[in-house]
Amino acid sequence: MLPLLLGACATEQDRVVAKTDMLVAAGFIARPADTPARQAMLQKLPPHHFVMRAVNGNYVYLYSDPLVCGCLYVGSAQAYSTYKQQKFQQNLADQQQMTAQMYSDPGWNFGPWGGAWGPGFGGGFGPGFY
Repeated sequence: MLPLLLGACATEQDRVVAKTDMLVAAGFIARPADTPARQAMLQKLPPHHFVMRAVNGNYVYLYSDPLVCGCLYVGSAQAYSTYKQQKFQQNLADQQQMTAQMYSDPGWNFGPWGGAWGPGFGGGFGPGFY
């Protein structure tokens, strides 16, 4: 439960920092938007989303970060693939941790609260589900 609580407390900036750390570890390069022309181009990209562009017959992946570093992360197809694999591994580890925590106290239940979704909800899925 602790990771869920911590995740709920994390700011947007914290989430972006964690993601950009993974980008750098995967091989992306941060290019600062340190000129008016670069700043204008950075504004044309959706913030905190990947965009694929063709450059000289090759594809590069761009990730705009106007919030934390004011920069553009640029990566190859290999860097993007490495990032996606790292993200998958992180999600798997998070899921395994939540599953372990779920089974750590089998005596705990929602009974005193009238079920997981409150009184009147059958089986936790809504009225009359069962």
